[in-house]
Amino acid sequence: MSLLVHVLACCFGLGSWVAVNGLWVELPLIVNTLPEGWELPSYLTVIIQLANLGPLLVTVMHKLCPGRLRESAVIYSVLSIGILACVLLAFFWDETTVVATAPRSTVFFILTLFLALVDCTSSVTFLPFMMQLPAHYITTYFIGEGLSGFIPGLVALGQGVGMAKCVNGTQSSGNLTEKDMYIVQTQYLQPNFSTEVFFFFLAAMMCISLLAFSALNRFPRSFELSTENLVSDTDTVASVCFGLDNPGVVTDEQNSNPKPHSEESGQARPQLAKPGHSVYQLAFIYFMVVCVNGATNGLLPSVQTYSCMPYGNLAYHLSAALASCANPVACIVALFFPKRSLVLLGVLCLLGSIFGGYNMAMAAMSPCPVLQGSALGKTIIVLSWVFFTGTMSYVKVMVGVILRDESHSALVWCGAAAQTGSLLGSAIMFPLVNVCNLFESGDFCNTRCPL
Repeated sequence: MSLLVHVLACCFGLGSWVAVNGLWVELPLIVNTLPEGWELPSYLTVIIQLANLGPLLVTVMHKLCPGRLRESAVIYSVLSIGILACVLLAFFWDETTVVATAPRSTVFFILTLFLALVDCTSSVTFLPFMMQLPAHYITTYFIGEGLSGFIPGLVALGQGVGMAKCVNGTQSSGNLTEKDMYIVQTQYLQPNFSTEVFFFFLAAMMCISLLAFSALNRFPRSFELSTENLVSDTDTVASVCFGLDNPGVVTDEQNSNPKPHSEESGQARPQLAKPGHSVYQLAFIYFMVVCVNGATNGLLPSVQTYSCMPYGNLAYHLSAALASCANPVACIVALFFPKRSLVLLGVLCLLGSIFGGYNMAMAAMSPCPVLQGSALGKTIIVLSWVFFTGTMSYVKVMVGVILRDESHSALVWCGAAAQTGSLLGSAIMFPLVNVCNLFESGDFCNTRCPL
């Protein structure tokens, strides 16, 4: 029975962020079809920020009507909506409508909003449900939550998105002469399976999560609940990886703790540093939260196409897939090697900023970044995105763990700072990309860059 519950808890966690992570790793194929092209990621960052209305509504309902909101009903609803949205995306993801005389991917945007609502709302509903089980099952749930980003990345790698080659073609010079001229065209090779199949795969993942939740919800509540805090400090390391962007996670996690902080402080917890940072240290911590979340959730994702596509679709595909895998890997590293030194976290934040600065610089130089057309350039841009995501994820995790031990209000302000940074990053980049047109796209084969 215990092994079965562990498997179900892991499968339940798969449905937490699999949809949004799946969309990001599939973008290298989608941007070549939808009319927004390279601007598409900047739209997605804004849509995902709007989806935080879902967890905000759930949190408000918990505050105004405590005990009246049935979490099981909400979970059934959000997972069902996610399955339906993935299925509809498989059929209509490339449908466009004319808005302001220009074709727009309205269907894709609307369905993406629903998927983002599902994943963001899962942060404030899945965890409170898992609080009904002993702590070791919650750890398994967090493993499944990490796999929700890892598995889509692996599947996208197997899909082989982004393979392209340059081929010679002809173009008629017009009606005045019969002479044709030769041009170089970009020919995209067929992936191992289509985007439609990938969206059906995401729907299947969410179906597995729904079935696992249904089975867990029907188990008799005969489990012996632990008298300790159900979310141990190592569990928090895993949860912050996906939940730090949403302040509702913090609120629900703390509300579910049956013991006040004063009781916990009397217990031996040698793995934790003593709380009580100075005002300047807290200011530095919150500054890191704003900067890290602004970079990872707003600034850099909006220009990933511009920084990677000049090196070819394969470079973009690898950077999106491997960066998605770097997030759970960083969580695992933080789980086994937690470092609370603010100096170290500051150095890692600076190191991640250097990688992010390189990515932003390559985006600004698009369509002619440095080392374009060379294997070294492709390798550097892919590794830069992987290390940027990994270092920033580690910083987010450890900052969340530090503030969790500080106080309840510190975590609430951490969530507010994370959302503020994400919102600022998206608000800054959207007009720069879509209104000011500071970033220039180009064709990989036809772009001629100076030596």
